[in-house]
Amino acid sequence: MSIINMQTMRYINLLDRTSNVKTRKCFIYNNTIIFAVPKKLVSKAIGPDALNVKRIQQNLGKRIRIIEEAESLGDAKRFVEDIVSPIRFKSLEQRGGLFILTAGGTQNKAALIGRDKKRLEELKQILQDCFTINLKIV
Repeated sequence: MSIINMQTMRYINLLDRTSNVKTRKCFIYNNTIIFAVPKKLVSKAIGPDALNVKRIQQNLGKRIRIIEEAESLGDAKRFVEDIVSPIRFKSLEQRGGLFILTAGGTQNKAALIGRDKKRLEELKQILQDCFTINLKIV
């Protein structure tokens, strides 16, 4: 479990006030604030016609996304797909305490790694916080 800093706490409280959905998983990936909420609360968090998302985005001046949180290691592939969307990858396997993400092509790999490895580091940190497992992109 990661340490929640004051800024992250503000984001979580804003989601709670706007949509009345509580979560502990909030992170930043590719300049987008991503909230991971339980599956049954995703539509409530998004709101009718994405009204809650629009309110939060307007309030913060940043893009946000609300995704379904991973409940187990079996959900890791879907969880990572939701985070990196619209970028696609071939597979995500767990081998010896390490997630091996197969990008599939050089453009996908470059998009997943990002300039100065910024996206790679952000994704590594998210997976470390959620699953306590490291990541390698091939």
